[in-house]
Amino acid sequence: MESSTSAPIKGQKRKNNASHKSARRLNGRRDEVGENGERAPPMSVLPDHLQRPISGEELTELLHYAALRGKHRIKQPSWFRLSGSVEGINVVVVEGVSQSDFYKHYVTLRSLRTNYTTRVTFTPSNSNLLSGIFSSDVATLDGSCVGGAEKESSKLHKVLTTHPVVTKFGTRRRGLTAYLLPLQEMIKRRYPVKGMPGFEEFTCTDSDDFVTDASPLFGLDCEMCYTVRGNELTRVSLVDCQGKCVLDQLVKPDNKILNYLTRFSGITAAMMQPVQTKLRNVQAELRRLLPRDAVLVGHSINNDLKALKLIHPHLIDTSLLYRRELGKMFKLKVLACTVLQRQIQMNNKIGHDPTEDALAALQLAQYFIRSGPLQVVENHLEELWGLRPQEESTQTEPELSASGRFLDVLQRLGRSVSYLGKRSDITLHPANQLWLHSDKEVVATFRRQAKVPFFSVLHLSSFSKQSQNLHLNLDHEASAHLRDMCAVFAGPLPGGFSEREVRRLFRCCGHVRTVQMLNGTHRVHALVRFQMLEGAVLALQALNGIHLQGHTLKVQRPVNESTLDFEETLDALMSDVLNTRRLYAVQLHPLFAHSVCGKHDGHKINGDASASLPAKTSSELREETLTQTFSRFGAVERVFTTAKPGRRARYACIEFEGPEGKDAAISASEELWRENFLVCPSLTPPHMTSWPADEEEHEVEMEERMMKKLDRRLGKIFASLPQCTLSVVVLLGNPSAHNSSPGLCFLEYKQKSSQVL
Repeated sequence: MESSTSAPIKGQKRKNNASHKSARRLNGRRDEVGENGERAPPMSVLPDHLQRPISGEELTELLHYAALRGKHRIKQPSWFRLSGSVEGINVVVVEGVSQSDFYKHYVTLRSLRTNYTTRVTFTPSNSNLLSGIFSSDVATLDGSCVGGAEKESSKLHKVLTTHPVVTKFGTRRRGLTAYLLPLQEMIKRRYPVKGMPGFEEFTCTDSDDFVTDASPLFGLDCEMCYTVRGNELTRVSLVDCQGKCVLDQLVKPDNKILNYLTRFSGITAAMMQPVQTKLRNVQAELRRLLPRDAVLVGHSINNDLKALKLIHPHLIDTSLLYRRELGKMFKLKVLACTVLQRQIQMNNKIGHDPTEDALAALQLAQYFIRSGPLQVVENHLEELWGLRPQEESTQTEPELSASGRFLDVLQRLGRSVSYLGKRSDITLHPANQLWLHSDKEVVATFRRQAKVPFFSVLHLSSFSKQSQNLHLNLDHEASAHLRDMCAVFAGPLPGGFSEREVRRLFRCCGHVRTVQMLNGTHRVHALVRFQMLEGAVLALQALNGIHLQGHTLKVQRPVNESTLDFEETLDALMSDVLNTRRLYAVQLHPLFAHSVCGKHDGHKINGDASASLPAKTSSELREETLTQTFSRFGAVERVFTTAKPGRRARYACIEFEGPEGKDAAISASEELWRENFLVCPSLTPPHMTSWPADEEEHEVEMEERMMKKLDRRLGKIFASLPQCTLSVVVLLGNPSAHNSSPGLCFLEYKQKSSQVL
């Protein structure tokens, strides 16, 4: 019996071997597998969200999801993916430290940068993050709180809980993204959707895939006439989120009009006679007017989009917000009268006013979002749906659900919670919270615990208090340091060489932020600041030594106190776990490469420029071209471009599946040069779109020592965490309205083989 139980089953052995051999990538490295074959859960920020800052609400949503997955149908964060079992969560909130501080003291903060492989910019807020984490309600997939709906007054009876609006949207008040039409519903109801049959000739708007609760709403309405080809567009109106009309245009159909439908459209033959605007003109104007994250609102907006032959992915349809039973819909006129107390589409007027209708739809959506579905139903239950709430029962009814507050849910599940730090606006049992005055006490108390609680929060505030006592403006100093890292001096320049020509020359290496002309007694120099650190590095490699109209151009870094440790910082950034597989690339324009660059000698360009530089110094980069060019060095996982929305991409970051691909491409830089490509190791972390701008300089001796203390304490906290713990560190940044500086959020799943420095 003993031998039979100890011998592994053949199938099980193969399964275990396979599990050990397979490995998934985790933000630049592979997941490590424990002795028993268990795999740490993959975690990552979605690529489309990596360069978008997260808010306190989004971080709270992630913490709720990580803590309660498997117990309830918790809403998954839209920006983060996490799978597997989380056996504990630790959150460290650090006041007085920003993203700029971290990268200024990058070399010093060794524990922080090596223990955490996931970073994302954090938007500072004046609201209390800690209070929000503990006190906010937990969102479920149906929009209700955990365990059912929110606490409601006793007048909310079954007639409300089964109401079609509440059934669809829940009871909680949420942002506009909760009311966007899902893709599957758009397909089911035959809204124009890209790639679906019947909409091949439709025009798509320049819309991002990412919409937030702060995205702008636009009201849309159209009027049609009847032609030999059916209904066609004759008028379109668009109003912005302030209710201002930004477009009201008559449109001449492509086909002969048989009926102007004046009774409904208000359009007559006399009105249409001078009109020359065609459908394609209106489509182009709408694409110009709508921001990339715009949300279109309309009443049965599918009909308006079909008339416009337009595809837009982000829609709110008021006919589906104010729902009725059995698929019935309210008329816009009825909703405007009942909800907005406004009369539209009056019988004494000829035709509808599309601007008026677009504004009504917009304001109906705004009211619904602002009030929440439950409040809308309660306010208009009898007027719209013809239902009357039951009188309150004389008997006390049982509560519909327990509290959906995160702290209450954790306590009901029997999960331990603790808070260590300065006094804060949170409500915990006295046994679960300790108000401590110093970071040293916080860390020491946490490490002395016999068992780490399931959900623990540490609040480190000493840094903020000490920096205030020293009157240090840390963000200014950090920005000054990073500013000098992204700057180069260039000269001497030919006489009469303008700032514009300097910018045109140096933008072959990266986005140029500013150019400052330095006029000496006999010669002219320039100070060029790049938006990305890679631009300065490439300028030093590629433009130092070129000949400009008889002058040999010298390119060098500023030399001052803040740049003395530049090389050490540069080496550390190159070996950053976030950048080990990433390569920065620029493709030079052939005309520029021919007229300026001449021969390639190592990393220098030796040539003789013409009197005037070509209009273009870099070519537009295309993902297909980059993938094809660099895949010969190793499998390319994805290509990031640094272009702003609506702009052409001229600089890119190539991410390989392994570091070998990047190393091979760097080794072949001379070969790539002959193909007009400039490359260097990636230095900018993927969550950043640029390095901070220019600020004042201050003394930082004390700041450096404080940063070292902070890093040691964070390292000790991480070392104390049990295995399979989700560790989160939040640098709160500066929420000041006068000098706002973003924070930084670090996330790591502590695996069984984690190495702590």
